[in-house]
Amino acid sequence: MPHIYAVGETILDIIFRDEQPRAARPGGSSFNAAITLGRLGAPISFISEMGKDRVGDMIQAFLEENGVDTTCVSRYEQGQSAIALAFLNHQRDAEYQFYKDYPHQRLYVDFPDFREEDLLMFGSFYALNPGIRPRVKQLLDKAAREGALMVYDPNFRSSHMDRKEQLVPVIRENMEYATIVRASDEDLVNIFGAKKPGDAWEQVRQHCPVLVYTASARGVHLMTDRLQVALGVEQIEPVSTIGAGDTFNAGLLYGIYRNGYSREQVRSLGKEAWQELIGWAISFSREVCLSYDNYLPVEYAEKIKQSGLS
Repeated sequence: MPHIYAVGETILDIIFRDEQPRAARPGGSSFNAAITLGRLGAPISFISEMGKDRVGDMIQAFLEENGVDTTCVSRYEQGQSAIALAFLNHQRDAEYQFYKDYPHQRLYVDFPDFREEDLLMFGSFYALNPGIRPRVKQLLDKAAREGALMVYDPNFRSSHMDRKEQLVPVIRENMEYATIVRASDEDLVNIFGAKKPGDAWEQVRQHCPVLVYTASARGVHLMTDRLQVALGVEQIEPVSTIGAGDTFNAGLLYGIYRNGYSREQVRSLGKEAWQELIGWAISFSREVCLSYDNYLPVEYAEKIKQSGLS
């Protein structure tokens, strides 16, 4: 059976609405996807780092309680686990303020031995940060050599625009590793100035064979050299959109895992197969928007497991 890996930061999100704290949730982009996959019973390991402190203990316990393997999580003594204040606006999107104190030596763990059928999720600023980029690149090189299928979410927000000139070449390099790029319309405007799905695809296709382009309530576009598919989404009143994209990514990974698709098969999937994969992703994303959680609710995951579809 394939194994799924996710690499990224761990962080404690303290969520504010109307200037009042409403919830505190362990988070991080790949972290959120890993929790969803663990709740579904998929074989998932998280590759990350956090402090040997009370917040780190909370986060590690949460991973393990949700079925996520933590063998590849480094616990550092110099520094503290990261915290983010997430302020929800009227659209329930978050504006962040971060508090981070990392050690000099980062991601000090042994990387797994990938197999050809394995999957790796990576992305966000964690995959761009110069302080950790050498270690992330070592991981990506190893996964590529051993034939793993890789999903990349750049998650490139306006807060990084002041470093765009230095970071865009690294984003392009990450896209070269990827089997699938899953990016939002906001990401691709910020990175390439691409305001339409077709313009975004012209940029991404230079590096990666598959783009899954998400545009919030305006739907999802799948683009390959063989296919262009547009899917609508149900209109809802969200509670929070913090984990929406991350849980969408988990849906893609879950569908690929469940169907046993290889890296080569994904590149040549037909319209119906993609509609099924993206359907999982849309349904997962919808559910996470209806609560303050950053991941698929336990009750929803249990329904999927009990239905025999996990």
